[in-house]
Amino acid sequence: MRILIIGQAAFGAKVLEALAEKGENIVAVYTPAEKPGGRPDPLKDAALARGIKVLQPSTFKDEHVLAEYKENKPDLTVLAFVTDIIPVGYFEVPSQGAVCYHPSLLPRHRGASAINWAVIMGDTRTGLTIFWPDGGIDTGPILLQKEIAIGPDDTTGSLYFNHLFPMGVEAILESVALIKAGQAPRIPQDDAQATYEPPCDDRVAGIDWNKSAAELYNLVRGCDPQPGALASFQGTPARFYGAQLDPEPAAQAPGTILQIDDQGLQVAVAGGRLNIAKIKPEAGKKASAAEWAAGLKIKAGDRFDT
Repeated sequence: MRILIIGQAAFGAKVLEALAEKGENIVAVYTPAEKPGGRPDPLKDAALARGIKVLQPSTFKDEHVLAEYKENKPDLTVLAFVTDIIPVGYFEVPSQGAVCYHPSLLPRHRGASAINWAVIMGDTRTGLTIFWPDGGIDTGPILLQKEIAIGPDDTTGSLYFNHLFPMGVEAILESVALIKAGQAPRIPQDDAQATYEPPCDDRVAGIDWNKSAAELYNLVRGCDPQPGALASFQGTPARFYGAQLDPEPAAQAPGTILQIDDQGLQVAVAGGRLNIAKIKPEAGKKASAAEWAAGLKIKAGDRFDT
């Protein structure tokens, strides 16, 4: 079976390597073009190392790009971490269609920041879906799903790197095997159960100290490692990482700094205390919360902007 991969980053590279090690025939790879002076995408490097053709179109809406895609004569296209909008015509070319990886239990959490929102919204379980794309945003019939628990200390980063990344690679291998055996299902998504959230960026990452301890804890975990939950101190932006929640109530107003030590920075929140291990200023690298506080001469009793 002639397999074509559209993807990027470490996940795309790992999918390529896993398929190649299984002896699959990968005929071409599509990955975003690197920015001027930027490093090649890991998927590009992995493909070139195996002598696989790499294409990097600036858009998939060009008829010339579609014509070139058809020349590869794919039997199956695998979408492995795709952020571009791929027109539905590309899914109609392969004789076996196309499959796509998505890190949520579709139809819940459609969109680009599925893992972030599962944590932010306080879900206790999440997972991944391999589905047959149909041109919509994470719509299309489901081929298979894998489910995991979200632990109370999990972050977006821990869920992805420890679970959804390696599980996703294995799920793609399993999906390809089912397709080759003629046993791959197409289970319709229940649109009545669908949710769609916007990208998790600074429009949603800002901390509102009026929210409950649980809501703020989930926000910080859901924005870790990207984009980092955003607070400010006397107008100076600060992004929070490595949060822990202490349920012991604090008498001080939410946003008040209660303690600074080697463990981090403890802040009063409505219904508990939020411990922050690391803070990243707007310009500069991530540092321990104590270092950050020392640099701004912050002390216990000071309060974040509200």
